[in-house]
Amino acid sequence: MDSEAAIQALSALAQPSRLAVFRALVRAGPEGLAAGVVASRLALTPSTLSTHLGLLLQAGLIASRRESRSIIYSARFDRMGELMAFLAEDCCGGASEVCAPVAEAAARATCCATEA
Repeated sequence: MDSEAAIQALSALAQPSRLAVFRALVRAGPEGLAAGVVASRLALTPSTLSTHLGLLLQAGLIASRRESRSIIYSARFDRMGELMAFLAEDCCGGASEVCAPVAEAAARATCCATEA
């Protein structure tokens, strides 16, 4: 991930409702959630949710697919892992005792990417 992509991803997450949407999709796993389910769980109007989903899609943090009459949104765990790796790149000058929690978090973040 380059700096521009990281800035776009971080900007997309730098708003409380969008962060909540992204976290809900992360919790849902690779199966994702229908837009209506996300709106209901987070008490967002459809138009507000649509705006948030559009920005998260543009940042490459989520994906969408059509299933019957629903659009299912899911977190892109590969991109989430890339963002975490970008943030941790050259972490702490290589001091493993300081970087261990960051490495563990990054490993957990990509857990679902290999299962999909």
